[in-house]
Amino acid sequence: MAHIGGNIDTRQGILDTAHKIVGAKGFSGVGLNEILVAAGVPKGSFYHYFGSKEAFGEALLEDYFEDYLADIDATLAEPGLNHAERLMNYWRKWQATQGSIDYQRKCLAVKLAAEVSDLSEPMRLALKAGTAGILDRVAGAIDAGSAEGSLAVEGEPRAVAETLYHLWLGASLMAKIERTDAPFEAAMRTTRTILNPKGA
Repeated sequence: MAHIGGNIDTRQGILDTAHKIVGAKGFSGVGLNEILVAAGVPKGSFYHYFGSKEAFGEALLEDYFEDYLADIDATLAEPGLNHAERLMNYWRKWQATQGSIDYQRKCLAVKLAAEVSDLSEPMRLALKAGTAGILDRVAGAIDAGSAEGSLAVEGEPRAVAETLYHLWLGASLMAKIERTDAPFEAAMRTTRTILNPKGA
């Protein structure tokens, strides 16, 4: 049993190391050897954990979204706040992580979406499933906030969630191009206009 646990730990160690490197350099720009050396794992054992680099990329995204969605769940359930405050905190966290120079905390979905969606169908589907999870949660928060009266939103919650996600995804890309927080500040203003949060 300890051996199995060690395998799980080794596999997770490879993924954890890869998050940092791929987050900084992208997927295509990183060789497996660089990741394995950094993780302290022999190159020959890679295929014991992942069938191919593409399967590894798919697992990397699934692992990323598992943590990301758990973080969203915690943010949107923070005690002592109404749904508007929780939802606005989510966007603030997005800006804080995407606007940071700390590449390890950058959103892997933002980093890889354009790069891998045309190259790998399994990775595209992992991105699609992960972003669907985000949209489900944001839509749920909008619905709950509207019901409690902390948000005054026009339109169906899912459609509004999609609009906001597209807005913030675009702001993240523009912030990379412009190297300023201005796109995030504009996204935040538009988000407030769309959600019309009370007390947030």
